[in-house]
Amino acid sequence: MIKFRKYISGITVLATGFILAQSTVSTVLFSQSYDNQKSNLNLPSPISSTVEKTVLSAKELVDINVNTMMADPVLKNANWGFVVYDPKTQKVISSYNENTALIPASTTKLLTTETALNLLGENYRWMTQLEYSGSIDENGTLNGNLYIVGSGDPSLGTNKAGAWSYREIITDYINGLSREGIKKVNGDIIIQTALFKGNISKLPENIVWLEKNNYYLPVGTTRDINPENEKLIVKHKNNFSEENKYFYVSPYINQVVYADKYEGDGIVTTKLPDAPAYLANAFRTSLVKNGISVSGKVTPKMIETAVDARKMISIYKSPTLADIIYYTNQHSDNSLAEALLKTVGFQRLGDQTSESGRIVVTNHLKDQGFDMMGLNYMDGSGLSRGNNVTPISQVKFLTSLMGEKYYKTYFSSLPVGGQSGTLKRMFNYTGNGQVFAKTGTLNKVKTLAGYMKTNSGKTLVFSLMVNDYSGSVDMVKKRMEKILEPALDL
Repeated sequence: MIKFRKYISGITVLATGFILAQSTVSTVLFSQSYDNQKSNLNLPSPISSTVEKTVLSAKELVDINVNTMMADPVLKNANWGFVVYDPKTQKVISSYNENTALIPASTTKLLTTETALNLLGENYRWMTQLEYSGSIDENGTLNGNLYIVGSGDPSLGTNKAGAWSYREIITDYINGLSREGIKKVNGDIIIQTALFKGNISKLPENIVWLEKNNYYLPVGTTRDINPENEKLIVKHKNNFSEENKYFYVSPYINQVVYADKYEGDGIVTTKLPDAPAYLANAFRTSLVKNGISVSGKVTPKMIETAVDARKMISIYKSPTLADIIYYTNQHSDNSLAEALLKTVGFQRLGDQTSESGRIVVTNHLKDQGFDMMGLNYMDGSGLSRGNNVTPISQVKFLTSLMGEKYYKTYFSSLPVGGQSGTLKRMFNYTGNGQVFAKTGTLNKVKTLAGYMKTNSGKTLVFSLMVNDYSGSVDMVKKRMEKILEPALDL
C-alpha cells in the first residue's frame, strides 16, 4: 500500500505540472537545477507501471519537457524555438516559438546544399583541364603554351570527398604530356579560370569570430565590419625576419591568425589560396624535375582577345556534387558551402559573386514555396549572424523535399546521431541512429534541424534553435537531447 501511494503521489505531481504547463508558462515545473529536476518532480522512470504510461502520452512528455526548459537556468533567458512536425498529417505535434526568426548558424547549409542539388543535379562535376596550343615538332618540343583551365572546383587538391591531391592530378597531367610526345615546352603555362575572380573580398555581414571553439578569420578584408570590442590588431616581431608581422586576435580566446597586410583603420587583409595557381606552379616544378623543361613562366590570363586552337591533353573531374554535399554537411565545411553558393550564382546568372548566389538561392526557395517570413539569407555557410530563419519554415521546407528525386542523396548527407559527422557525440544512447540532422554552432548559438525515425517507424521533421543561452554549449546540447528524446516514442 505504501508503494502504491508513492506511485499515486508521483502521478498527481505530473498531472498537476502538465495542467500548469498549459496555463502559466513562467511557473511551470520550475526547478533551480535542471539536472536534478527528475528527482524533484518524481518523473516516471522507463520501468514505470502501466498506470503511469497511460496517464502521459509521448506528446504530453514532449510538451512537459519543452515547458520545463522555459524555467531551466540555461534556457530561461535565451531566445529559442522548437517544432516537431508530422509530414504525413502535415500537422505540428509540439512547438514553442515556432514563428520566431532566429540565427540558424550552420543549419543554413540545408538551404544551400538543397539548392545546389536541385539546380545542378547530383552528378554535377567541376572540370580542370590541361590543354595546349601550337605544334609539336619531331624532337617532342611544344612550340606553344600549356593551359590549365579551371571551373571553380572547391575540392581541387584538398582530398575532400575523395578529391585527388595535387600530386595525383599532376601525375595524370604529366602522363598526358607523355602520350602526346611532349618532351619540352617552348612557351608558358597559362592559368585560365574566369569563375572566381580575385583574391580579396569583403567578409560576410556581421561575421562572427568564434566557431566550435576555433578562431575563424575568413578570406577578405575587415573594412565595413565593426563588431565592437571583438577585434584587436597586434604587431608581432618575427625572430627570423626584420619585418613586423600582423595578427588578428579575438579577446575571447588566445588563438591568432596571421594577416598579410594591415591597412590601418581596423582593416586586415588576408589571401585566398588560389588553387589553380598552386596547381600550375607545382606542375611546372614537377615537369622540370621529370626532365621536361619549360622556357616560359606560369601566368594567369582571364580573357583572351584571340583564342588559339587548342588540343585537350587531360581532364580532371571533381567528385560528384552528391559527394561534395555529403562532405559539406557531415563536416559542416564552410568553404565548400560558400563555393556551392558561388557556383549556383555563376551557373544561373553568369556571375561568380556571393551576391548572385544569394539571389539564386532566395529565388529558388520562393519557387519551392518556402515560407519567406523571417528569412534573411546572408551567406551559404551560416557563419553570418545576419542569417535568420523560423523553425516552422525549416520543418516545412525539409518536409517538402521528401518527394524530390534527390531526397535520398540529401537525407544521406546529414549527420546521424551517435554515429557520424557533427552528430557523432550527441544521442549516444537514446536516439542513437535515429536522428538525422544538420547541426549549427556559433558563439552562444546552437541549432539542430532534420529528421528523426521514431520507435514506431514514423519519420518526423524537427527544428530546434537556441540563441543567447547561458552556460556552455555542452549544457545546451544536453537540453536539446532532453527535449527531443520523448518524441522518439511518438
